[in-house]
Amino acid sequence: MNGKESLNSNKFLNIAKNIGDTLKTTVQFKQLESIGGGCINQVSKVSDDKGNEWLIKENSPHLLDMFIAEANGLNEIHNTGTIRCPEVICYGETQQNAYLVIEYISLVNGSGSALTGEKLALMHQYQGAIHGWHRDNTIGSTPQSNLQSASWIKFWKQQRLIPQLELALKKGYSKRDYDNGLMLCDKLELFFKPYTPAPSLLHGDLWGGNQAHDSSGNPVIFDPAVYYGDRETDLAMTELFGGFSTNFYAAYNQHFALDEGYTTRKTLYNLYHVLNHYNLFGSSYASQAGSMTRRLLTEI
Repeated sequence: MNGKESLNSNKFLNIAKNIGDTLKTTVQFKQLESIGGGCINQVSKVSDDKGNEWLIKENSPHLLDMFIAEANGLNEIHNTGTIRCPEVICYGETQQNAYLVIEYISLVNGSGSALTGEKLALMHQYQGAIHGWHRDNTIGSTPQSNLQSASWIKFWKQQRLIPQLELALKKGYSKRDYDNGLMLCDKLELFFKPYTPAPSLLHGDLWGGNQAHDSSGNPVIFDPAVYYGDRETDLAMTELFGGFSTNFYAAYNQHFALDEGYTTRKTLYNLYHVLNHYNLFGSSYASQAGSMTRRLLTEI
């Protein structure tokens, strides 16, 4: 299907109408550019006859709630006024798809900068009363429970590690590594003496591919899996796959210094993401998850 046929389809006519109704104007798409979207969603840039540009994320119709959760998360970050993220325009579903329309930002790739570290530290100082969030969302395409708890240790055990371990076991994760994971869960409090995390607003999925800069050099974060919890979880994930400069960490610590126990706890936090990668992408992550678990058990 070529671009002209796509823009004349009922799907895109419905999306254009939703944008127009939201912005109280008339929108007629003139150009469509597919820009991929990784392993989860199809992503396109569209523009209208007035030169306005938007990003459209698409997936199966039954996944609308995933986009609503992402929209809620972007709004949560945007409302802090600390670090730029795409503004939400609208979301909805057609017979062919569920979709989310957000502001299009022309991004410049590059390692997380000192300014990114400063802005993230400011966002993390925006704190809630309790760990978790008012709704569930997804981490990648994996359901992520955000059932709220006054106890961070209870939250990390029951809403993060155990669900991933149980899903991994169903997908073929070794019983030995699963049992080690449960043993680790029973000892979590030993990693938090005397540290008591505050419920900071978290991006939730902050790897290098979910951050960049706009054309003016302002940091931008996107594709969040928002909840409130220990800010160390965001910092830990920045180290998991790289993509952040040493200046990023120096600036973050200057504005919101990390506790010295972070150097151990970051493995605990990244175990969640490595288990999720096992559950999403397969056995190549099994040995890494098992090794991380055994290393943590030696710290007890």
